[in-house]
Amino acid sequence: MLGGAQLWNMSFGFLGIQFGWALQMTNTSAIYEYLGANPEQIPLLWLAAPISGLMVQPIIGYLSDRTWCRFGRRHPYVLVGAIVSSLALVAMPHVSTLWMAVGLLWVMDTAINVSMEPLRATVADLTEPTGQQAPGFAMQSLCIGTGAILASIAPWSLERLFVWLDIAPQGLGIPLTVRWAYYLGAAVFLATVIWTLRTTEERKPRQSRLDREDDFQLGKLLREMPPTMRDLGLVQFFTWLGIFCFFINFSPAVAHHFFGAYDEASDAYREGIQWAGLCFAAYNAVCLGFSLLLPRLTDHFGCRTIHAASLAIGGVALLSLGWMPSAGWIVLPMAGFGIAWASTLSMPYAMLTPVLPTGDRGVYIGLFNAFITIPQIVAALGLGWAIENWFGDSQLLAVMCGGLALLVAALCACRIRVNQSLNQSLTTAGE
Repeated sequence: MLGGAQLWNMSFGFLGIQFGWALQMTNTSAIYEYLGANPEQIPLLWLAAPISGLMVQPIIGYLSDRTWCRFGRRHPYVLVGAIVSSLALVAMPHVSTLWMAVGLLWVMDTAINVSMEPLRATVADLTEPTGQQAPGFAMQSLCIGTGAILASIAPWSLERLFVWLDIAPQGLGIPLTVRWAYYLGAAVFLATVIWTLRTTEERKPRQSRLDREDDFQLGKLLREMPPTMRDLGLVQFFTWLGIFCFFINFSPAVAHHFFGAYDEASDAYREGIQWAGLCFAAYNAVCLGFSLLLPRLTDHFGCRTIHAASLAIGGVALLSLGWMPSAGWIVLPMAGFGIAWASTLSMPYAMLTPVLPTGDRGVYIGLFNAFITIPQIVAALGLGWAIENWFGDSQLLAVMCGGLALLVAALCACRIRVNQSLNQSLTTAGE
């Protein structure tokens, strides 16, 4: 059995990865607007994120399944991705044109995916023999929630620190506080990943798995996809359609709708973006707390039931944003979204891992990422048109449509065919 410290160490790198990813989620749309982008352009400018994930994760998963060297199996990929991601985080707040920001987003997202997929596969590799998949992925959610909280409050906290140091934040362009938040994110990303790599020892796979010379046969893998994975794929499609609508539109929606700020150089706009960051911190705080409860809840009710209920709560929460009377009330629906977010980060993988063939786990987890990235590509290509032609340039309505998608995902989750052997790992998680 793996102890709590071992589960924490193998997941700690996710804290840094999520720190960088949350900075990107919270601030990139605002950076685009600082550089002159219109609301209907923003979804298309985010296309880098899902396409890079769709291309990179299956390839990295395939390669890491068949790698073993003095540095390990998955670890070399995690480290390279962390180094490139950290450099991109340092460079991002210095962009001066829109095309530079979009190009750097491609680099950053590609590198984050290079780190994330093999690190997630490492958690699956090490928890499978002990039947601790559920607590392993719950610990992963805990680290992700912690990293996201720290990243979300970083610009707001740094502004108050700069005032104390008598350093005035910039009024034009990308604020100084955002720049320093990105520098901090780069340091945290690299440091936490190195900690995980130094404290977590991988198990060498059987030589027969490393010696395989089979080609990457996508069609064969898709035909042999376990039924549980197919069911989860439909759930993930609607889940991430909704989450993507939320992520890329929420910060500008708060600034525009609740703070009445349409001038990106105004103090009101900066305050709106900072408040959105605090709302991100709020839902991630709920995510963190709910992650601690997930093993017990799944022990009593099962992953499928808990995941469906959590997605439904998140969908209602996003829909309710349209009826919030002021910015202060947004914290309430953020709590509901935090529950859905915690479940999304862990429950699909807890249901998926037991049904995957061990020798192809990395590539299957990479392919599973397609069910996350394809809906984001769909949203990136069509959401801008919808914002301009259906929503009257209202990004808040786009966020609310994300709530509808989460409700559809909750209905689909009720039909997941869960592998019966999962009950054993869930019972272990609840002990």
